[in-house]
Amino acid sequence: MESSIKIPPVGEANPEQSARPFRVLSLDGGGAKGFYTLGILDELEKNTGKPIFSSFDLIFGTSTGAIIAALLARGDSVENVLKLYRDHVPLIMKRATPARRSAALSSLAHSIFKDTKVADFKTKIGIVATNWKDERPFIFKSSKEQAHGSKGSFVQFFGCSVADAIIGSCSAYPFFNTYTVKKFNGDSVELADGGFCANNPTLYAIAEAIRALNMEPKDIRVVSLGVGAYPEPSILKRLRRVCSGWGLIRHSFNTGFLQRILGTNTQSMEQLRSILYKDIVPTVRINDAFVEPAMATDLLEHDLTKLDRLVQKGRISYQAKETELLNILTH
Repeated sequence: MESSIKIPPVGEANPEQSARPFRVLSLDGGGAKGFYTLGILDELEKNTGKPIFSSFDLIFGTSTGAIIAALLARGDSVENVLKLYRDHVPLIMKRATPARRSAALSSLAHSIFKDTKVADFKTKIGIVATNWKDERPFIFKSSKEQAHGSKGSFVQFFGCSVADAIIGSCSAYPFFNTYTVKKFNGDSVELADGGFCANNPTLYAIAEAIRALNMEPKDIRVVSLGVGAYPEPSILKRLRRVCSGWGLIRHSFNTGFLQRILGTNTQSMEQLRSILYKDIVPTVRINDAFVEPAMATDLLEHDLTKLDRLVQKGRISYQAKETELLNILTH
């Protein structure tokens, strides 16, 4: 899908966007459940008739949301992203060990982003990872304007490749290995999934728009997309997703524990956003809950039939919020 809008390099002003509100797209983490997010975005793209990047001035993503954010920011259509997810996500998630999942993730990231440079992004982007050893956020940013401080030493993405940023953001330990990157200054940093610090990165994105990019809250519009909430799979089904033998049954319980951590993080960040910015930053948040037993799933889902159902659920969620979404993007 081609855009008729000429987008200047990241960090430069776009006269066509200067008169409109500053629009932010925030994409939650959630592993394979990102199929739900893509269902919403596919409807949004088709109903606006233009690529997602041209509708937003800043895109933030965590984990699976980081993958989607990077692909959309470089200009991919949602339809193309969905194809990539269908072709590759089930193959990664069905691997039996963290090492094999990590190897498959790394191979895919380097394949789809091998020719992508930070300068190729058509809108500002933030990719959230976690500095595992220092227990703090580690956010890859595309423009010096996005720095909250130390602008003199700012380097896009810390000098790391786009693939490195994606792998780091998606390293959901213990089901993936942590991932070490080397910054432009030679520092090595061990990264884990961005969901440990901000599985829902909306608050980070708003803070960046206000504090770093100097936008007035009243001039910001936010679309915040989750991955949906679902019943937990049975112990036996979860076991089959995370291990190859009964000796690793503890990993099944770890999956549920990690889901709780990420879910609590998601909801607490949303609650804090609503307390701080509910009345001054217009936001459409979509993260519907589905209680049907047939929808039981988790971040390691690899049944493509189930994953396509998540896409359908995302389309339904879009329809329920279409008026609000289009209002955000047209006013």
